[in-house]
Amino acid sequence: MDGADVLSFWAISIVFVLAPGADWAYAISAGIRGGVIVPAVSGMLSGHLAATLLVAAGVWALVAGAPGTLTALTIAGGAYLLWLGYLTFTHPATPRESTDAVVGTSRSRWLWKGLGVSGLNPKVFLLLVALLPQFTSRTAPWPVWTQISVLGLIHVATCAVVYVAVAATARRVLSTHPAAAKTVSRVSAVVMAGLGATLIVEQALT
Repeated sequence: MDGADVLSFWAISIVFVLAPGADWAYAISAGIRGGVIVPAVSGMLSGHLAATLLVAAGVWALVAGAPGTLTALTIAGGAYLLWLGYLTFTHPATPRESTDAVVGTSRSRWLWKGLGVSGLNPKVFLLLVALLPQFTSRTAPWPVWTQISVLGLIHVATCAVVYVAVAATARRVLSTHPAAAKTVSRVSAVVMAGLGATLIVEQALT
């Protein structure tokens, strides 16, 4: 693994991260809510980190090769996004005047929900399974699992920058416009639910 391989992987990684999806929708909702950006983003990053570690350990390759298991995980991930979309739509995030009003249990919920958004998204795992090994070398001084871990950390760092930027932008733009914030939150909910439904329908058609 040389510098060119790292840059090539990063270029593909950032394109993936910059594509709006359930993670963006969740980050926007967290930004609107205020005071929960850090736990929400930390939760999503934990999901990406877990995926990286599973790929490095070779576990996810075994799961990806078991159609029944992969199908079940995909349906579970789709159902989770549908549920989260429903909750967000019926209880849209609105700006809070003070982040002091966000209690610890609320932050904890945003963290665990964020973990579910990325951790139960099979496309995150499949992308990393498909990409990470391609940018490693068996002749490199570092073992393959170490190379995968380093590349995965680069991906997680990229996610962190983008997700925080998305959430902070949503907070800055919408914090003084409650009606607009509620509308954007509900749009984000529709995006999450739509992606969840797509995952389930894709499995039903295969």
